Amino acid sequence: MVRTHKDLDVWKKSIDFVTCIYKMTESFPKSELYGLTSQIRRSAVSIPSNIAEGATRKGKNEFKQFLYIALASGAELETQLIISGNLGYVKEEQKEQLINELATISRMIQGLLKSISG
Repeated sequence: MVRTHKDLDVWKKSIDFVTCIYKMTESFPKSELYGLTSQIRRSAVSIPSNIAEGATRKGKNEFKQFLYIALASGAELETQLIISGNLGYVKEEQKEQLINELATISRMIQGLLKSISG
C-alpha cells in the first residue's frame, strides 16, 4: 500500500533521473546556464515534483492531473535533450540513454494513471 509519494517506484526512479540530468548538464557551455541548462533542469525536476504534489492531494482526479503534468514535463525534456544533442552538448549515446530512461519513467507514470483510474 502506498503511504506517501516516497513509496512510489516512479518517484524514486525520477529522483535518480534528475541527479543524472544535473550531472550531464554540468558540462554544458556557461553561456547556456540561463538557457537550455536551466530549462532542462526545470523540466527534469518537474517530474518527481508533480508526482509528489499530486500524491498529497485528496482526490484521484487531482492526482491524475499532476501525473499528466509530469508526463508533459517529460515530453518537454525529451525535446530539450534532442536539441542538446543537435548542438553537440551531449553525446549521442548519452542522449539516447537518457531518452530511454525518460521513456521508462513515462510508461511508469502511465501505468500509475491506469491503476488510479481503476
